[in-house]
Amino acid sequence: MSAVNPVVLITGASRGLGRGIALETARVGYSAVINYAGNAEAANETVALCKSQASNTQQRFVAIQANVGIQQDRARLLDQTLKEFGRIDALINNAGMGPRARVDITETTEESFDEVLNVNLRGSFFLTQSVAKYWIQNKISPAIPSGFKVIFISSISADTVSLNRAEYCISKAGLTMVNQLWAARLAEIGAQVLELRPGIMATDMTHGAKEKYDKLLAEGLVPQHRWGTAEDVGLAVGAILSGKFPFTTGEVIHIDGGFHLRRL
Repeated sequence: MSAVNPVVLITGASRGLGRGIALETARVGYSAVINYAGNAEAANETVALCKSQASNTQQRFVAIQANVGIQQDRARLLDQTLKEFGRIDALINNAGMGPRARVDITETTEESFDEVLNVNLRGSFFLTQSVAKYWIQNKISPAIPSGFKVIFISSISADTVSLNRAEYCISKAGLTMVNQLWAARLAEIGAQVLELRPGIMATDMTHGAKEKYDKLLAEGLVPQHRWGTAEDVGLAVGAILSGKFPFTTGEVIHIDGGFHLRRL
């Protein structure tokens, strides 16, 4: 680890997968911005948990409210991050939402489509653009020995059809290309860009369908026969930040217990 404490910006980090990611970044020695859209109480809980998991006394954790689907909020998020820490070394694009109502694809509304893609796809693309410009234009040297990191948290929905949440699937499929685009563009400054693709995860988003997924898991839908956890995703992020994949960029890393395997 560098003498300067690395700083990671994690979007949507107040709970769920984002919280799991934040806790692991604390364990591997990073300071972190805990971004949240609306739940300040949960974000402050994540900050407190990160402090309890910190590996050195120089680490700091700050909650910053911003809706990444709104341009002005993204600009403020980056500005406040730089004011708080003076730098940014890694960006974890985790913030995401499903449609407010799951309806058949024949009933998908333009309003829902726009809302979901603004957060999941547009927000991740343009926040990455802002961070990339900061790195390139200011010729910043990373505090991470293995270079700057950008990670996109997508979903098995990137290539698995759900007819009652088409906009969500489209947004996650789009992130796969966004990941490749930024990997190609940022390789010249030594930045590593990767997509993590979680499977059936135990989060608020799946809580309402727990009975359905419990049955599918018992029937063998996932070879490892269990739910994924926020810790599973956090451990993968921690490995990337720690430089465990030095010769990999633009790749998809599946965190799905083998769901993606084609089986007869």
